[in-house]
Amino acid sequence: MRLNRLKRTISILAVAAACALGATRANAAAPLRVGKAVPEAFSFIPLDVGMEQGFFKQNGVEAKEYAFAGDAKMQQAMASDSLDIALGSGPAMAFIVKGAPVKAVAAMAGPPLFLVLIVRPDGPKTAAELKGKRVSVSTPGSLTYWVVSETSRRQGWGAHGIDIAPMGALAGQIAALERHEIDGVVTDVGVALDLAKRGKARILLRFGNIENDFHVHVIYATNKLIANRPQAISGFLKGWFETIAFMRSNKAATVAVGVKVLRKEPDIMSKTYDEVMPMFSADGRFNRKALDTLARSWVDLKILPKAPDLDSLYSEAFLPAAR
Repeated sequence: MRLNRLKRTISILAVAAACALGATRANAAAPLRVGKAVPEAFSFIPLDVGMEQGFFKQNGVEAKEYAFAGDAKMQQAMASDSLDIALGSGPAMAFIVKGAPVKAVAAMAGPPLFLVLIVRPDGPKTAAELKGKRVSVSTPGSLTYWVVSETSRRQGWGAHGIDIAPMGALAGQIAALERHEIDGVVTDVGVALDLAKRGKARILLRFGNIENDFHVHVIYATNKLIANRPQAISGFLKGWFETIAFMRSNKAATVAVGVKVLRKEPDIMSKTYDEVMPMFSADGRFNRKALDTLARSWVDLKILPKAPDLDSLYSEAFLPAAR
């Protein structure tokens, strides 16, 4: 009888161990390829903070980070199934209308508090001096393109009163500015503060007040991911908004990540944190007025002939509060 009891005990333990192993495998973080529109912006630091603090893993997601030279190239990566999630601009939602196999799944940030226009120290002193000047941006139809075009429009020069030059990676843009090939560069405030500190550039304009009702950044998911792994999107977004909450109450830890990832000095990162953190959404909900502003921008820039059906471009089904 003792032998039978021992056999039964061993059998029960074996079944329990197999179940535990199966549960561990089931709960293992699923790989998720996540793209940043550009590598050097503080806007996308939440991805690095969330990975370092383990918020994505805690929600069943193993995030793998990729960086691009603008929204257009990142959207191409999503279309070729090289990316699952993209941290991009609000204006890039126009790519969906043009057939990009993605959907916006969270409103990431509001007004563009992180974007500034830098010029050489001896460059233009006011926005009124920008007419006909050549200003570089990342790619056509991008957020950086829109803020320059909108600035031109508000100055009364129309959408193209400023000569907008899409030039891809930021390093090339900065080099072109130093060679006097262009007159200004739209960039992240952290980059601008660093260049200003070293006497290489001057901040001419801050774009944070260009439009209050706006979605400067949006999180996208591919249609394939939506169809096959919706739980991965929900897990990623839960981790994202837990990260935002952590960043708001942990400046020192956030700045430390920024120093490491963006390779900027602590004082620059501290100032950047103060300027940029207020723009991040706490829940990812889309604002109808902000969407209307985006739709108008697409028509103004002649990206689209008319405003699209906005409801078809986004979904709030994966947001933590919606579940």
